Amino acid sequence: MDTLLLARLQFAMTASVHFLFVAVTLGLVTLLVGMQTAWVVTGNPRWERLTRFWGQLYVINYVLGIATGIVMEFQFGLNWSGLSRYVGNVFGAPLAIETLAAFFLESTFLGMWIFGWHRLRRAAHLALLYGVAITAYVSAFWIMVANSWLQNPVGYEVRDGVAQLTDFPALLTNPALWMALGHVVSAALLTGGLLMAAVSAWHLDRRTIDHALFRTSLRIGLVTAALSITLVQGFGFAQFGPVGGIQPTKFGGNPEADALIADWTARFGPGDYLPPALSDVGLGFMILIGFALGLLWLLVPLLWRDWIIRLRFPLWLLMLALPLPFIALILGWIAREVGRHPWVAYGLLPVDQAVSPVSPWLMATSLVGFTLLLGTLAVTNWVLLARHAARGAADPALGRPPAQPPADDSRPEPAFA
Repeated sequence: MDTLLLARLQFAMTASVHFLFVAVTLGLVTLLVGMQTAWVVTGNPRWERLTRFWGQLYVINYVLGIATGIVMEFQFGLNWSGLSRYVGNVFGAPLAIETLAAFFLESTFLGMWIFGWHRLRRAAHLALLYGVAITAYVSAFWIMVANSWLQNPVGYEVRDGVAQLTDFPALLTNPALWMALGHVVSAALLTGGLLMAAVSAWHLDRRTIDHALFRTSLRIGLVTAALSITLVQGFGFAQFGPVGGIQPTKFGGNPEADALIADWTARFGPGDYLPPALSDVGLGFMILIGFALGLLWLLVPLLWRDWIIRLRFPLWLLMLALPLPFIALILGWIAREVGRHPWVAYGLLPVDQAVSPVSPWLMATSLVGFTLLLGTLAVTNWVLLARHAARGAADPALGRPPAQPPADDSRPEPAFA
């Protein structure tokens, strides 16, 4: 067994599973903000019920997603001590900001929002949800800042064999950052929108009693997904130019790549500096899924006069399409991360110098343990989401009014002298 291969498999598994939770969280919270805002502005109880129903699914996914994130963070110190030691002063800065300024605030706002139903004014309660959404986007931003630095190290210099941050603004203007951030955010909106549309389609196909409610969420989800896939495609194709400039070896077969490989061979020794074919395979299938999901625009006109519900087969198409954005997320992650192999930090730190010096058997044991743990969390998440989604929006537990004490009908007993 090879320690490096086992460590890479472990990180690939934990990062990809956690990424799926993040996409659902980021997508759903954006839609929740819109629905609760509509409730506060209009006072229509339909929007309150929608907020409670979808908010409950959001909370389930968020709580279990935290656990997957904690598991993933452990690996930086356990499996990749070389990464922490060599580039931790640079790579760790945005991660620390994300944890302190974004994640803690997000969790605090969410807890207050969950327990603030019927205890806070509507405007104050809505402000908490806005805080959850804003800090979620801030968290995603700093994670992408850290990841983009690994894709294209900037704003640093190596002193005493350790990379030191010398230009913090350079992290924020990294060419690998902004288009990738737009791509990830729009992919999360696509995932949340299609999840909402698919669950609504399931209830409408079964003709549940909450027909009007899920008719509304179907419209919201489908329109959001259709708009988002256009953004996903735009940001995705817009990355080819910058990525080809900062990572010439990702696509290979060009003079810039050949010159860079010659330089790396002189500095780091001979080796295979081209990424494996898996990167191109992931990219190709992701593009195919992106084009397939672009057909969502053909379903939008069917919302007129509820043709999408009368025909019924479009409802099945939405349900069948639900796994596609999740598959595309994994394939996109493979294309971005595997495409910079054999580097952890592109052109700066090879993966074989970043892995921790632990025995293969210990790495294999942690791989099996983390796989079982994350598999359990993922299955639990989807079982709970499916169970609560199937119950409908009649009376979700989230935001349920507190039980009123029984009325006291007792009469005072007459007093005797």
